[in-house]
Amino acid sequence: MPVAVPVALDPILPLLRCPSCGAELAPVPGALRCPHRHSFDVARHGYVSLLTGTRATSGDDGPMARARRDFLAAGRYAAVRDAVADLAGEADLGARAGSGADAAAGTGRPATVVDVGCGTGYYLAGVLDALPGSVGLGLDTSAHALRTAARAHDRAAAATWDVFRPFPIGSEQVDVVLDVFAPRNPAEFHRVLRPGGVLVVVRPFGGHLAELRRQVAGMVSVDPAKEERLHQALDPYFEAARTEHVEYTTPLTRQEAVDLVLMTPSARHVTEADLNDEDTLPSEVTVSVLATAYRRR
Repeated sequence: MPVAVPVALDPILPLLRCPSCGAELAPVPGALRCPHRHSFDVARHGYVSLLTGTRATSGDDGPMARARRDFLAAGRYAAVRDAVADLAGEADLGARAGSGADAAAGTGRPATVVDVGCGTGYYLAGVLDALPGSVGLGLDTSAHALRTAARAHDRAAAATWDVFRPFPIGSEQVDVVLDVFAPRNPAEFHRVLRPGGVLVVVRPFGGHLAELRRQVAGMVSVDPAKEERLHQALDPYFEAARTEHVEYTTPLTRQEAVDLVLMTPSARHVTEADLNDEDTLPSEVTVSVLATAYRRR
């Protein structure tokens, strides 16, 4: 029996475009299909498989996705999620039809949030909670992570996609684009954002996870040139509206420390032996990130 198309996909469908031909997509039993009969299956876990052809290899594998889910559920990054939700509020939602009461009354399309490189949907869910009546779409290459993202919020849908390809989304259709610890595609961010919308970018800064980097061999360091490269990439398309520096120290259980290592790119450089010695894992860690809301040029 075909998998039911998730209810959360209904308000997102007007945004989506067929990755093969650019036509609009419509639900059929167990899939989305365009008028040219290109078809994209809905997985039994609730996400849509839009990504075709050669698959990206950089997404979370199963252990990384589980580590990310468990660590974020512990609330150690709640302050980062709160900052993301606050900056998403920079979007000019009052000037568009379909937000707030209009959306509830069915008189327009709801405000839309797209999380690119969404992982398990933790930050997308936080933004949807902060923007009543909004709907969301999480995009990620990792089917393992999307199994959680598809259930992260009752107003969030999820789909496989690679950030470096043109997005399967119509132009100027999105109110908020999130890019939290994820790769970036500035040209596509600009294309899909509507006038008045915002892009929220979160990246590590300075002493982020410094205790882990000092004590665990193989941890990837924060590139000091990262900010300059970000500015060069975004400047042709966006101007910064507001930046928040979120920095604090949080305690960690041993398992949380292990999960924190395993959910980062460092997981590919750290051996199991590196994490078995309790003395190598800190009991607290510094979180230091920059979160910026950008407007289209």
